Amino acid sequence: MSKLRHWISSPSGIRKIINVYGPYLGAGVRVTHIDDDYRSAAVEMKLNWYNTNYVGTHFGGSLYSMVDPMYMLLLMNRLGKDYVVWDKSASIEFVRPGRGTVSAYFEVTDERLEDIIQATADGSKHLPEWDVNITDEQGELVAKVRKVLYVRKKKQ
Repeated sequence: MSKLRHWISSPSGIRKIINVYGPYLGAGVRVTHIDDDYRSAAVEMKLNWYNTNYVGTHFGGSLYSMVDPMYMLLLMNRLGKDYVVWDKSASIEFVRPGRGTVSAYFEVTDERLEDIIQATADGSKHLPEWDVNITDEQGELVAKVRKVLYVRKKKQ
């Protein structure tokens, strides 16, 4: 594997590429961390003129976009190429207006990973659900997002 291909598929490379990806760049979302083993990640978004709504708080679509791909990305890399992983559905509950910098943290534990491996061992699909909180600089809850992923072991 070439050095460039290795870098592109590394957590550091993926983080840097996502940070210049149009939807993230346009919304002001920044991936601040991805573990070397893809166990966890963190994102943040500062309030700017281009991601505010009519009343001057974080635009709801930008709040959702900051969390959209992260569990799929982590799980794809933790499971490897023998699995199909897709986003299936999502919902967001806005709790309070987002002001300043908001952030979210994602984690795929070993226990959760093992549950998914067991649930898909016979080739069945599995629909794990993931909850993620978006918080402000004071740690106050701004929004709750529920993601449902589709996971299946590839047919050999």
